[in-house]
Amino acid sequence: MPEYVKYVDVTKCDGCRACMVACKNWNDLPAEPQDFLGSIQSHSKVTADTWNVLQFVEHENAKGNLEYLFRHSACFHCKDAACEKVCPEDAISYTEFGTVVINHEKCVGCGYCVQNCPFDVISLKEYKDKNGKEYRKANKCTMCTDRLEEGMQPACVTTCHTGAMEFGEKDDMIRKAEKRVQEIKGRFPNAMVYNPQGVGGTHTVYVLAEKPSVYGLPENPKVPTSAVLWKDYAQPIGKMMIGATTMAVLGAFVTNKLFNKEGKEHDEDGGGSNE
Repeated sequence: MPEYVKYVDVTKCDGCRACMVACKNWNDLPAEPQDFLGSIQSHSKVTADTWNVLQFVEHENAKGNLEYLFRHSACFHCKDAACEKVCPEDAISYTEFGTVVINHEKCVGCGYCVQNCPFDVISLKEYKDKNGKEYRKANKCTMCTDRLEEGMQPACVTTCHTGAMEFGEKDDMIRKAEKRVQEIKGRFPNAMVYNPQGVGGTHTVYVLAEKPSVYGLPENPKVPTSAVLWKDYAQPIGKMMIGATTMAVLGAFVTNKLFNKEGKEHDEDGGGSNE
């Protein structure tokens, strides 16, 4: 089937937050108490219970004038997703639409996906079982995959009243983004299409008015080489040679060593030494 992407033109966004409300409503996400961040910004970033955030950036443009830049922030749904590669339980997968989803029945809350997402859009949510025992599961935007399966568009797209978001076939959306960049170059000399190839391209393609870093985005995000080697080469070969069950146990150990950034930093700081 054709590849689909969400197109986001930040220059048309007026910061109304309708996309945030639609996301909360459709996905039945609870409200979150937030510290006061100013009169405009409601959340500093996406969380396990807020998958869609409108970000406001104060920016001094080329003429020295201060202006607000808006960005709809949610999961990018990378074509080559680091979260999928580092998950030791195969709890993260791609759908036929190209969206990246989390299987909560398989997720063990290890947090490797959180630590390795180049866009910082995955969070762990705390739950309690019937006995009161706490456990965690990874959460993030699904791009309304359940709606896509029914022939509908993502909730955030359908509620955008300025036309800042669309959802359609990838080639059409890329052409639209490239055309739009040429149209706004006079006002925004640094305008660009943000579809980073270091992660294989994304299923959320942006028209940005300024460089990615102005919006808090990585300029050239990439999947860690260690994750590529492990997921695409070591795991398949290992399963053939020693069996899937043994490889699963070994996989959990190797994943912990390779992708647990906190543990790595702890060791480098000398925190794990008994000397």
